[in-house]
Amino acid sequence: MSSKAARRARFEAVFDIIRDELVGHCTKEGLPTEAVGWYRKSLEYNVQGGKLNRGMAVVDTVEILKGRNLTEEEYVNAAILGWSVELLQAYFLVADDLMDGSITRRGQPCWYRSQNPTFPPSSSSKKYPAIGLIAVNDAPMLKSAIFQLLKTHFRRESYYMDIVELFHDMAYKTEMGQLTDMVTAPPEVVDLARFSLERYSVIVRFKTAYYSFHLPVALAMYMCHIPETYAVRLPDSVEDATKTLHPYDLTLSILIPLGEYFQIQDDFLDFSAPPAVLGKVGTDIVDNKCSWCINTAMKLCTPEQRSVLDRNYGRKGDIEADAEGGEHDMKAEGREDEAGGLCEARVKEVYEAVGLRKAYAEYEQRVYAELNELIDTIPEDGVIVDEKGQKVTEHGGLRRQVFRSFLEKIHGRGK
Repeated sequence: MSSKAARRARFEAVFDIIRDELVGHCTKEGLPTEAVGWYRKSLEYNVQGGKLNRGMAVVDTVEILKGRNLTEEEYVNAAILGWSVELLQAYFLVADDLMDGSITRRGQPCWYRSQNPTFPPSSSSKKYPAIGLIAVNDAPMLKSAIFQLLKTHFRRESYYMDIVELFHDMAYKTEMGQLTDMVTAPPEVVDLARFSLERYSVIVRFKTAYYSFHLPVALAMYMCHIPETYAVRLPDSVEDATKTLHPYDLTLSILIPLGEYFQIQDDFLDFSAPPAVLGKVGTDIVDNKCSWCINTAMKLCTPEQRSVLDRNYGRKGDIEADAEGGEHDMKAEGREDEAGGLCEARVKEVYEAVGLRKAYAEYEQRVYAELNELIDTIPEDGVIVDEKGQKVTEHGGLRRQVFRSFLEKIHGRGK
């Protein structure tokens, strides 16, 4: 087993602990067997199976900040915080799939479309009901599980209220991002006049960057007892010269643009990467996504090209909007490596014509340099001191490697 696979397996083992703990709590509360089984199925179906990048980032960041391997107790606590991030992700995905009417998630039917777990699986032709709108209750139960875990494992920690408030804040911000996305690109409504790079930036920051990037790192910082402010006595400087840091603000200033970079890269790969490399067929164009690609193309295109985008974006067929029969032809007729037909191909032709690949390359070069400059502002050579100038031993402060590990995983990726 590779070291990466071993790390994932160790992290996954902690899920069994928290699943049994959460299910056991429902049993102790006196829920009927069917409800307990339903909850167990929801946890296993919705929380497991993803890439686990967010959750494992908590563990990785704690190790970097402590500068050593974690004890077993430290590892389990960090992993519980990591799985709490994965529970939040599951809550968002269950709700998002329901709102979007999505069909599959992670290679299986979306939770609301899967078989009602109170009915036994059957090989007969008899059809059992799907979960359907009961998922409206299942989603917030996944989020509520976070606070049950925090109360059980961290209630006596000095940072308990900090992490509780952090989860509430990240959930609220992500929900604001989801709302902005939904009113920008409502289902069944294609209106590029609603799109802009400014609107896109708001969606990405609130819907993705806060909970995917800032949340895992901030949780690790709280667990490592990093305070809201601390001072560093700088080496090779005038006597008693210190620099005061606001580590959580500094973390935000790096991770929010880094999260935006990640999403812009994701959007570009949806258009540019071959399905064999990406692992899926890109669908942003036919799904009417408010992506970086369409917003950048609208900024660069001519009036004639903009007309092509207006008539073809968000359509799955071959006939443009407003053309005869266009209101009926929404069936995908493209090749196997395309999500749609000629409408999608016309949009891609505009993307190529306006130089979208060059625009992305220039953006990536610029943002990579800017993020490295921000990371370099974190002082690592000085001595952390208290208000009396005495050396602090409770924490080691921020480390540049926390942010470089994120950046290097993202930079230049092809899928």
